[in-house]
Amino acid sequence: MNLDDVVYVICLLACIGAGSYLRKIPDKVQKKYISTALGLLMVFIVSGYNSLHCLVSAFLGAAAVVFVHPSICHLAAFFVMFGYLAFFRLASNFGLPEPPGHINMIQMIMTLKIAGVGFEKTASWKKLKEHEKDEQVEVSKFDRDVQSINMIEIFHYSFNYIGILTGPYYRYRTYSDYFETSYADYAPTIQTTVDRLKNAGIYCSLYLLGNYIWPLEYALTDEFYNERSYFYRLFYIWPTFFIFRMRIYTGLTLSECVCTMAGFGAYPTEVDVAYGGGPRKAYDNFKPETYKGEYTFATIVNANVMGVEKCSTFRETMKHWNICVQYWLAVNIYKLFPSKKYRTAATLLVSAYWHGFRPGHYFCLMGAPFYVHNEDMWEKLVPKYPNGPMKHLRDFLFWFFKFFCGSYLGTAFLLVTFEKIWRFYSSVYHTCYISWFVFLVVGTVLTKQRKAEEKRKKRLEENKAKAAEQDEVISGKEKSQ
Repeated sequence: MNLDDVVYVICLLACIGAGSYLRKIPDKVQKKYISTALGLLMVFIVSGYNSLHCLVSAFLGAAAVVFVHPSICHLAAFFVMFGYLAFFRLASNFGLPEPPGHINMIQMIMTLKIAGVGFEKTASWKKLKEHEKDEQVEVSKFDRDVQSINMIEIFHYSFNYIGILTGPYYRYRTYSDYFETSYADYAPTIQTTVDRLKNAGIYCSLYLLGNYIWPLEYALTDEFYNERSYFYRLFYIWPTFFIFRMRIYTGLTLSECVCTMAGFGAYPTEVDVAYGGGPRKAYDNFKPETYKGEYTFATIVNANVMGVEKCSTFRETMKHWNICVQYWLAVNIYKLFPSKKYRTAATLLVSAYWHGFRPGHYFCLMGAPFYVHNEDMWEKLVPKYPNGPMKHLRDFLFWFFKFFCGSYLGTAFLLVTFEKIWRFYSSVYHTCYISWFVFLVVGTVLTKQRKAEEKRKKRLEENKAKAAEQDEVISGKEKSQ
C-alpha cells in the first residue's frame, strides 16, 4: 500500500471510532455541526487546499437546488454538478494544480449527493402536486420539508463525515432521518461493525498478499510481454482482477463500518428497507421505543460480496456491486430517461463519465453491455436443469465466463491509458473480443433457428387444430344426414 492509501485507511478508521462518540450526543444540532466539522477535516487531510473544489461545487450545486424551480431543479443540479466534475478533472488544462487522486472519490460522491437532492426535491414536488388533485396520494413529512431545504442544510449533508471519503451514497432523506429519529439508539451498532471489520481485515489481507505475488506493475514490463507465454499473459487478468476486487471490498466495507458504528442508515426491518433507497413503507408514526423486532443497515450496503463472488451471471453481479451507486443510477437516470430504447446506454454512459475520462473506464464500462447481451442470449439457448451435475456444470460455465469477462474488462480499467490497454489486448490477440463476436454470431444463428422451429411447430399445431375442426364439421353433417 502506498502512503496515500495508508492515510486514507487511517482516516476511515478514525471516522469509525468517531461514530461511537457522536452516536451518543443527544443534541441533534450539536451532532450535525460536529459531523460536518469532522467531514471538512477529513477532506482537508486527504486533499489539502484542493478541497476548495469541493466547497465551490457544493455552493454551486446547492444554489441550483434551492433557487431553481422545483419542477426542474433536478436537471439544474445534475448539469451543474456533473459539469463541475468535468472541470475538476481537467483542472490542469486551466492552469490549476492537478488534484490528488483521493479527492476524486470525494468529488464523485459529492456529485451524486447534491444532484440527488435535486432529484428528491423534484420527486416530492410532483407527489405534492398529485396530492392536491387526489388526496389518496400519500405524502410524508419529508416530502413537505424538502421543499424548504436551504443551502446550509445541503452543505451539512454534503460534508457530513459519514460517507465523505468513499461513500456509500445515501439519500438526503436517510441523512434527515438520522437526526430526526432515534433508530440509532436501538440498532446493534457495535456488533454489526465488529462483524464487518473482520470481513474488511480478510479482504485487506488477501489484497496485500495478492498484490505481493501478482503486482499489476509487472504487466507493464517488457519481460511480461517478451518472455511470458500467451496463456500466462491471458490468465494474468484473473489475479489482477482478484486483487482489484479485494481492494475495493476493503474500502467499501470500511465505509460501511463508518455508518454502522454511528448507527447511520439503521431502520427497523418492518418498514421494508431497500438497498440504497431506504424504507418503502410509511414510517412517520413508527415508535422505536415500543418496537421489539430487528434492525437492518441495508440502506448503506455498498456491496454484497458473496453475491458478487458466487452468482453465475454478469447481469446479476452488477446488482450486487456498488449497490448504492447502482441505486442512484437506476432511480435518477434509468427510470427517468425519456427513451426506453436508449436508457441502458444512457445509464452506462453516465456511469462511465462519472468514473472518469480515461480510456480504461470506457473500455470497461461500455464493453459490459455487449457481453451482457451475449450472456442473455445464451442463457435462453443453454438448457436449464433443476438440479444434479448438469445444473452445476451449467452454473460453473456461466460463472467462469462471467469472471473471464470481468477480469478482461477490469484489466482495461486498471491499465487506464489507451496505449497500455492496446498493448496488453494485442499481446493476447484480443481473445475475449473475438470470442464474444463468435458467440454472438453462433448465438444469433441458433436463436433464429429456434424461433423458426417454434413458428413451424406453431403452424403445425394450428393446421392440426383446423383439420380437427373440419373433421368435426364433416362428421356433424354426416350425422345430420
